[in-house]
Amino acid sequence: MTQTTIAAPGERTGGPATAVITGLGVIAPNGLGAEKFWAATLRGESGIRPLHAGGHPRGGGPRYPVTLAGQVRGFVAEEHIPSRLMPQTDRVTRLALAAAEWALEDAALRPAELPEYSMGVVTSNASGGFEFTHREIQKLWTQGPQTVSVYESFAWFYAVNTGQISIRHGMRGPGGVLVAEQAGGLDALGHARRAVRRGTPHIVTGGVESSLDPWGWVSHIASGRLSREPVPELAYRPFTREADGYVPGEGGAILVLEDREAALRRGAAKVYGEVAGYAATFDPRPGSGRPPGLEQAIRKALADAGTEPGEIGVVFADAAGVPFLDREEAAAISAVFGPGGVPVTAPKALTGRLYAGSGPLDVVCALLALRDGVIPPVPHAGEVPAAYRIDLVRGAEPRSAALTHALVLARGKGGFNAAVVLRKPEHPEAVPRKEEK
Repeated sequence: MTQTTIAAPGERTGGPATAVITGLGVIAPNGLGAEKFWAATLRGESGIRPLHAGGHPRGGGPRYPVTLAGQVRGFVAEEHIPSRLMPQTDRVTRLALAAAEWALEDAALRPAELPEYSMGVVTSNASGGFEFTHREIQKLWTQGPQTVSVYESFAWFYAVNTGQISIRHGMRGPGGVLVAEQAGGLDALGHARRAVRRGTPHIVTGGVESSLDPWGWVSHIASGRLSREPVPELAYRPFTREADGYVPGEGGAILVLEDREAALRRGAAKVYGEVAGYAATFDPRPGSGRPPGLEQAIRKALADAGTEPGEIGVVFADAAGVPFLDREEAAAISAVFGPGGVPVTAPKALTGRLYAGSGPLDVVCALLALRDGVIPPVPHAGEVPAAYRIDLVRGAEPRSAALTHALVLARGKGGFNAAVVLRKPEHPEAVPRKEEK
């Protein structure tokens, strides 16, 4: 997508901007809100359940070979979304709007008080508004075209979350949407950092997904990569001998990314961390004999951050749960960091793979791990094959660690790879407001 950036006058004092994260908005299968999600993750509390559980029949039932999903429960859209938006939004957009609202509140950032073009939106989405479209297509087939909602023209679209967030909050800075399946959420963060460095001081970014209606459900199954294990605790165990696929889910995270100087100037209460490095690569075509591009993405992200492998205290892995993909990722990690050279974790084992939502949600986990000095484990994990040569954090308890840097990885179906390096801030809280001259 072509991007036009209009810099807010006086926002930079020279040199490249340092992009920091000041607000977190989380909507996950095991928690609504960043702190509730983080507490559940540290407890090993899973959001993976039979899709029909909780009296919300969406998607797969007993007639389907896969019945488990990471479904967001307890979210009542009418409590968070204006009534005028309800007829024109899919569930995924309602989740994104709520997460964006929470991120702005967490950052104590009020867009209406900012210069007109100083805030933009860059999000990612892999599936669009599935449930809305399914309903309208059914109406088209059974009742005729005159019954189809006019909002179908955009409610299905990948870019609708970016559009609705920007319209609701009057954000007229650069906008964009990245479509790269599971890697897209990290790509959105990298794109947002580029916008900050080009002069836009505040960006809302991240990714959210929801495609668990019947149409979306059979699309997930058609990938051939879903676990058919019916027991939630055993269904998604990446990097282990028992791995037989993954569990899909919905939700994700929206973040507030800012030029650090601009955040200081407005008196931001806290800084979670810096987006220090980012890189994206694409795998070669199958059968070419060339290696996958993940290792290159890791090395490029480290170089972009000016960080050595030994400074990384934890890797938040893509963790596909598909044996050949797990082997590829483990090989890339061990090649860069050495055999067992860095702790590896995968909190998404508790939520399912959220596609564009997974990367941003892992970024939230990584930032809170840096803050609290703990690495969340992969619960219910079995034996890790010796050939993987990785230090997978397993068990029921988090692992304490003195962390300054974290690496987040994501791989999208079709060959997408993305890597983000996060750096712990020197002064995370109570940054002073600069005096006006």
